[in-house]
Amino acid sequence: MNSSIELTLEQEFSLRDFTDQVHQMPREQAQAFLIVQYRLMLVQKTMYLGLLRQEWKLEPTLTNG
Repeated sequence: MNSSIELTLEQEFSLRDFTDQVHQMPREQAQAFLIVQYRLMLVQKTMYLGLLRQEWKLEPTLTNG
């Protein structure tokens, strides 16, 4: 993780709250939660890249023919 990017105070608080919640979860629940979070991260990355491609007009144009 890039250490030069700082979180806001609100984000730090949210991270601490999230950390406390995860520490209270049973191991199996935490593992399942982690898998869901990873999938969501991949979806977010795919959407972000798609939006960048669209904005930068890197998407291939569709032709009628």
